[in-house]
Amino acid sequence: MKRILNRRMALVAVLSVCLTVLLTSCIFYGKYQAQIRDDLKMNTHILLATQEFLSYVEQKYDPGIDGLRVTVVDAGGGVEYDSNADIGHMDNHGDRPEIRQAFSEGEGYEVRRSDTLDKNTYYYARRLDDGRVLRVAREAGSLWSFLKTVFPVLVLLLFTMVAFGVVLARFLARQMIRPVEQLSMNLDKEDERIRTYEELQPFMDKIHRQHQELKKSARLRQEFTANVSHELKTPLASISGYAELMETGIAGAEDVTHFAGEIHKCAGRLLALINDILHLSRMDAMEALPDGEPVDIGVLAADCVEMLQMQAKKHGVCLAFTGRDAACPVEGERGMLEELLYNLCDNAIRYNRPGGHVWVSVENGEDGVLLTVRDDGIGISEEDQERIFERFYRVDKGRSRETGGTGLGLAIVKHIVEQHHARLTLSSTPGEGTCVEVKFE
Repeated sequence: MKRILNRRMALVAVLSVCLTVLLTSCIFYGKYQAQIRDDLKMNTHILLATQEFLSYVEQKYDPGIDGLRVTVVDAGGGVEYDSNADIGHMDNHGDRPEIRQAFSEGEGYEVRRSDTLDKNTYYYARRLDDGRVLRVAREAGSLWSFLKTVFPVLVLLLFTMVAFGVVLARFLARQMIRPVEQLSMNLDKEDERIRTYEELQPFMDKIHRQHQELKKSARLRQEFTANVSHELKTPLASISGYAELMETGIAGAEDVTHFAGEIHKCAGRLLALINDILHLSRMDAMEALPDGEPVDIGVLAADCVEMLQMQAKKHGVCLAFTGRDAACPVEGERGMLEELLYNLCDNAIRYNRPGGHVWVSVENGEDGVLLTVRDDGIGISEEDQERIFERFYRVDKGRSRETGGTGLGLAIVKHIVEQHHARLTLSSTPGEGTCVEVKFE
């Protein structure tokens, strides 16, 4: 990229210099021609201001002094006087453009080029009061001869400016590329913001942020793959072990029933795990929430509490719905909201203690509907609270397997909350309990 920028900027510099030199030469030459015309006009006025100018130019005027050629033409076009030639051998000048223009308009101007001498002759003619015409002429170099005269200077100037342009192009290219090089070197530094031009700063910040997000996603994906492998391996190993004991006949008749129950339990855990993984995959692939509908989340919460009463009693936990306002409508997808409530309540029951309590409440606030699931169970330490919504992360891994959890429930909760543009907060104290709040705005 740097090489391409160098070449293009150098090319622009060279073309700019060449065009500048050419345009400047044309402008200067135009000014030069205008100056010659003004000089001819001024010399004509000076001659006309001289008393008896014809006798003056015939006797006293020296054309070699200022390089002028003076010609006097009578009303018929005949040459009465020429300072540079014998009038006896001169043709009638009545057909000359500058003479015709002077006869008709009072003054005339003409430029004629000599290819042999590579020069231009500039003519200015002025009609006199007696009908005659005074013509003053001067030879000067053409544009090409002018360029040839200044060619060495132009070449030196051109090379100087081109060299300067190339050096400047390389410097500017390095300056333009430097932020990109800094970005490539500092992409992995999470806390270091790359400083660059004000116009490029949002672009650099976005690239840096996206790179960090990609790194985080890659890390989570690796962890997820490793966790899935581990979670699938454990029940499969148990199933394989029990099946081998039954196949070899080592297990007695009284153990077969127990082993079959364990195999059924492990198979159920595998099925639940696979279902949760598939569900998370579908949610990851979901770019936007399906068309929602107004859902009374208070009714869903009451139904969920009623559905989980048997499970709560099995764990020795008191599950209660503490009430709701008259109506708590939320715009969302009913099935996902039911799953959100189920996972929160199920977690509060599983990670509780015998004789514990779980309270579920829904209320309308000034800025939205607030769903609260609170328990007085084992609680979560502060360092674990930061990772509790990660996939397969468990505070107490042994207890999770005993209770049949897959480690994906809260990850699913987080996805559902994000899909509904809600706000999820968790507060917990080890040994005292946990409170999860979901605010639907």
